Parts: sequence; C-alpha cells; structure tokens
Amino acid sequence: FSLPATSFLILPSRRWIGILVLYAVHKGQFNCPGGGLLHSYLLVLLVLLAAIICALSALVYVSMQGTISNPGPRKSLPKLLYTRLLLYFPEFIWAIVGAVWVSDSSVHCEKTVINAILGTVIASWVIIIFTIIGVLIVFDPLGGKKTFYLTDGVNRNLESSQSGQLLFNVKNTATRVWEKRIRLMCCCIVQDDDHRVAFTSIAELFRNYFSDTDLVPSDIAAGLILLHQEQDKMESCPKEPEEVLCHSPSSLVTDGLDFELENAAHYMLFAAAAYGWPYYVYTNPFTALCKLNGDCCGSRPTDSDITGSDRHNFHFGSILKITGLQYRDFIHISFHNKIYEIPFFVALDHKKEAIVVAVRGTLSFEDILTDLSADCEDLTLEDVLENGFVHKGITQAANYIYQKLINDGILNQAFTIAPEYKLVIVGHSLGGGTASILAIMLRNSFPTLKCYAFSPPGGLLSKTLADYTKHFIVSVILGKDLVARLSMPNMEDLKRRIVRIVANCNRPKYQILLRGCWYEVFGGDPDNFPTELDGRNQDALTQPLLAEESLMVHRSPSYNALDGYPHLYLPGKIIHIVEECSSKRLCSSDIKYTASWSNETVFSSILISPKMITDHMPDVVLNALNSLSQEHGSCISCQTR
Repeated sequence: FSLPATSFLILPSRRWIGILVLYAVHKGQFNCPGGGLLHSYLLVLLVLLAAIICALSALVYVSMQGTISNPGPRKSLPKLLYTRLLLYFPEFIWAIVGAVWVSDSSVHCEKTVINAILGTVIASWVIIIFTIIGVLIVFDPLGGKKTFYLTDGVNRNLESSQSGQLLFNVKNTATRVWEKRIRLMCCCIVQDDDHRVAFTSIAELFRNYFSDTDLVPSDIAAGLILLHQEQDKMESCPKEPEEVLCHSPSSLVTDGLDFELENAAHYMLFAAAAYGWPYYVYTNPFTALCKLNGDCCGSRPTDSDITGSDRHNFHFGSILKITGLQYRDFIHISFHNKIYEIPFFVALDHKKEAIVVAVRGTLSFEDILTDLSADCEDLTLEDVLENGFVHKGITQAANYIYQKLINDGILNQAFTIAPEYKLVIVGHSLGGGTASILAIMLRNSFPTLKCYAFSPPGGLLSKTLADYTKHFIVSVILGKDLVARLSMPNMEDLKRRIVRIVANCNRPKYQILLRGCWYEVFGGDPDNFPTELDGRNQDALTQPLLAEESLMVHRSPSYNALDGYPHLYLPGKIIHIVEECSSKRLCSSDIKYTASWSNETVFSSILISPKMITDHMPDVVLNALNSLSQEHGSCISCQTR
C-alpha cells in the first residue's frame, strides 16, 4: 500500500493546503447571512482532511515496513485501513451537508466566496465517487476463500463429502467472478452462445491459474522487475543461456536458411497486410489517411469477392498499398470477424508464382477471446499418422477458414486461374497459429503447400504434430517475443519464478518498484538480490507468502491440475532472429540482426524484457527480415565482384 497510499496522500494534502489558503484569504468575509454555515463547513472540512492525512501518513509508513513475504511488521495495517474507511462516513456526510448549505437560498455572501466553497464541495463528491469506483474495480469478492485451497490437508478431511462440496462451491464462485470480469471487459461486443462458452472456458482457465496465489498486481510487477534484472545478470556472462541450445547441428545451421529468410521477408508483407488500415496507418502515420482517401474511392472487386464490413474501402485499399498487388490479383477477401472466425484474404502472387492465403492476427476483442480459449482438443485428420493435441480456439478459427476455402470453392477458383502456382499460407501472431493448423488440414489435398508462421503462439501443437509440421511449416521468431513463449506450462513456470523471487527478496516492495523503474528507464547495473532465505530453511520466514507456501510445501489442487497441462509447442522448423545490438536501453539506430535455425527448447521459458512486446509487433518483425534479406543480397553482390 506504500505507493497507492502515497498517491492518495498527495491529493488530500493539496486540498488541505488549498482550503487553508481559501479560509485565510476569505476569513473576514463570512460576516454575512448564512456565512456562519460556510465558515463551519470549512473548519470541519479542514479537521477531517487533517485526520485523513494522518491516517494515510500512517498507512504509508507502516506499508514500507517488512517485505512482500514477511508482513509481520505490517500487522497493524488492517486497523489503519479500517480507520481510513471509517473516515469516509463523516467525509460523505459532510459533503452532503456542504452541498445543502452552499445551495441554501438564505446564504447571501460574496459570490467569490460561495463559488470557492462550491468548488470544494464538488471536489469532495468527485473524490468520493472515484474512490467508490476504484474499490469496486479492485475489490476481490473471493477474499479469504482462497485460503481454502492452501489449508493443510492434515487439518481437514478433503475426502469427506462436506469438504468436497465446499471445494466445489469455492471453485464455482471463483469461476463466476472471473466470468463477470470478462463479460464486463467485453461489454461492447455482441454476445452469443459462442461467447458465453468462451467466457466460461477462459474463466475456468484464470481460476485455475490464480487460485493458489496471494499476489496483487504490484507483487507481480515487483517480481517481473526482479526477474528481468536477474536475467540481465545472467546475460552479462560470456555465454547467454540461450546460446547453449539455440544452434541445431551444423548440417541444419545453414541449410536453406538464406532461402527461407528471403521468402519470409517477402511473405511477411502479406501477413502484415492482413491487418488492413490499422497497420498501414500505424506504419505511415502522416501520409496514410491522405493516400487512402485519394485511392480508395476507385474501382474495387465485385461485392461477391468481399465479405464483411470495409467502410470507405480502407481495409482493401491498405492491403493494395502494402502488398503492391492489383485489384485483379485478389480471389477472395473476408473482413468478417467473430469469435473463432477471423479475417483472411486469398491472392495471386505472380512474383513467387504462389496462391497466398493470408490470415489476420489479433486486432479485436473477438480475436483476444479466440486467443484465450486455450483448452486442448484432439486434431483428427485422415491419413495423418501424427495426430495430437492443439490449441482449441485457434483450431476452431482454422476450421472456419478451411470450410470457406474448400466448401465455398475459393481454392478451386484460384487454381483454375493459376493451376501451376503453389499454395502458401501465411499469418502473424494469432494469424500465424491459425495458418499453421490450416496448413495441417490442407496438407493431404495440397502436398506441396508451404506455411510461414510469423511470431505464432507457443502453446499451439503437441510434440508429435510439431515434429510432423517441420516438413512444410517455417516459424519465424524475433528476439524475446512473449507470444512465441506463451503456453500454460511456461505461464505456470513464470508464476513459480515470480513467487520464489518476491518471497525471497528482503527489500520492501516500494524499493523494488522504484529502483526497477529507474533501471528500466536509465539502465545501470542489475540489483544484487539479497534474500531472506540465504543459508536458512523455509521456516525462517515470519509469515511466508501463501503462494510460496503452496508451491514449496504441499501444492494446491488447482496447481496440480495446471502442472499436468499438456505441453504444446511452436509449429514447424524455427528461425530465431536475434538483435546483435547490446541489451542497454540506448541502442544504435542502425540495428543489425543475426538468424539461425533453432528448436522448441529455446522457447521453454518466458524472458522478461522491455522488448518482449515490441519484438512481437509485425512492423518490427518485417524490418528485421528486410534487414537480413538486404544484408544477404549485399553479400552475394560482393562475392560476384
């Protein structure tokens, strides 16, 4: 509470000073009808604010004591919180009194005095309303029910029907809470049966993941900061941990890499173009709208070639600009977007003599719900020996496109126009994962097809299917991309690492956050991570964190459920692109990259870095591929001279 309480302390302190100045300036102007009421209002408000400031100051001081995992020095914190909560009642009552008095027609003081006091009344109401909204947002309805998961089995009989029913009720309550939160976040989209099924599935996933932890968002932020600094310390060693595993055998390090990089740079344009006008405007912020307004009002394919909404033709115009294709090169374009149904287009690429199916990545709430529908399901295909588990939501999206391509005759139409062309399926992020599973579905009908998956989700295919796809899928991953490392086992591992490091660090949380912000912005040397557990056993902690106790002692039922979650992997052969520039905050604008064949074990742990998000962005991936492609081209020209 140290940082939130400090921010809350600043506001009443400024109000108290402002009201004190107001009282001092207008002290002699309350000798008017009703002035005594206003005078009393200001005096009592000053006393109330002084009491609030004292309570918040005590909250800040007590919150700074101890560590995240050792709350013993903060044992008086609940009493202080209740004290601050009780002060809201007189504050609320006095705000009502102030509103009544300042609007009383019998008050005939100077207008400047009345307006000044009216401003303080309005400020009081605004603060009260926003406080109520904040409490509703951050309030955890589960509260102490989480401890049910963590109570030692010796003290209760989990096999009894009463305990089993209690566990069932707690899990149902947690699922409903998460489902309400998800519904609130998605309140702006039309919700049907598919949405309701997805909400329940995602809610159960979140319930399982968070039920055995006692971490608040600031604890997670502190843990990520500590993990990032610990990781930077490891990377400062002569050999990075990844380098031990990043190279395949020498026969695989160079075989076909340059060829695949050149193809990847070409097809990444199609994957990026699938995002439509948002990507085009993002990459051309000053000229995009003018160009689109000038070019998008002309001719376009007939309405039968395009499904879904494309107001003002901006999406299609952007695709034309990015790919450089002509109107006649497009066979089918779909902007239709629902949960498990994502946009895609089919076009003729005459340069590579390919029929390209480009699938869009995440760009809407529906896409996010598809991403988060991370349950596993079997993928059963005829004549495919290596059937296995796949990501449920992405598989349903791939099946939707498969039905469109086959049942609606879109691919037949394309091959009728260009029978000698090969089939290439591409996509970025969610689109990359969907393209990969779509390629598996189409592999029997089109044995020569190729798929390029750019930054696909890590938890996509079981090991047998991932190995099967190495013959026709190439995944391209840049740097420390978070999405490529996202899987339930990796997320569980990240949770355990966060719990372990925050529970062991002996610094107060506010120091971790402040020093971490300084490190992220200005750089410097990573922290030394002194811990409370160095040289001592676990019992040395005064009151260990509930999540640490759960993970290190007897693991909760929900934790065991996630621990057995099937391992899913990236599809196909993997090209890992790494930035040669140092990991310091300030980096040369002339960034150079290196690429090598990699394997799935490199992506078995989530790396914490400011670049874990930017390395996933389609424009960054495209720039990296173009840089490598140009470098390869210049090397060839140098060798021929």
